[in-house]
Amino acid sequence: MPDGGKPHWSPLAHTLIHGPTEAVVVDPPITVAQTNALADWIESFGKTLRHIYITHWHADHWLGTSQLARRFRAAVVYASALTVDRIVKSTPGGVPAALWTNLFPGQLPDRPLEIVPQPVPDDGFTIDGERLFPVEVGHSDTDDTTVLHAPSTGLVAAGDVVYNNVHQYLAETPGGGLEAWHAALDAVTALHPARVVAGHKDPARNDDVANITETRRYLDEAAKLLATDPSRTEFFFRMVERYPERINPYTAWLSARRLLRE
Repeated sequence: MPDGGKPHWSPLAHTLIHGPTEAVVVDPPITVAQTNALADWIESFGKTLRHIYITHWHADHWLGTSQLARRFRAAVVYASALTVDRIVKSTPGGVPAALWTNLFPGQLPDRPLEIVPQPVPDDGFTIDGERLFPVEVGHSDTDDTTVLHAPSTGLVAAGDVVYNNVHQYLAETPGGGLEAWHAALDAVTALHPARVVAGHKDPARNDDVANITETRRYLDEAAKLLATDPSRTEFFFRMVERYPERINPYTAWLSARRLLRE
């Protein structure tokens, strides 16, 4: 990176929503090792994993799904119909795209699409009789994203709609994407959540709804900076200077490389 730092991937959050006997996990991870660790964690709760839910098609939120589903045979894998379509199209031949095998050589599952997600019912699904609802919110850091709402607990598993003290991926925001992301945040706010779990989260932080506002502020700061037509390096250093506490400046550099000139 321009500051000499070594690139890292952003931290991932995986939400387990569970009742007395059943559970759903939201957004499986990337690598085989991560997925094994997540499966062990889920198993430690002693609940039957009934569902696996995927909020959107970016591969860092679903590549471990089939591996996880093979471990928990009772689990049905759900995503929105648009997400299912994008997952299938982005995984030609059912194998990880070269982007991911280059980023994580020798670490990915061989058959991530062995189990293709089913389109989630419009009225959601239940865990121990409590209904959870998928909510389509449009564009966040990519198109066709969703969140999962658990009204009985006031929880929203927000995928990449909300970030929690992690630099935000902006590469897919040209052509109205920043404004659309604000609309997605409006949709989450309209659910009146008590807690919001971000898909990329600083593990030292809680799941406060204030992260909705913090996500908005980051978008606004980036929009103001982009309006000045900065170079890639200028954008990187300005965003890191503005948000020195945010985890993973590599995401700011990745956004800059895809949005801006040399």
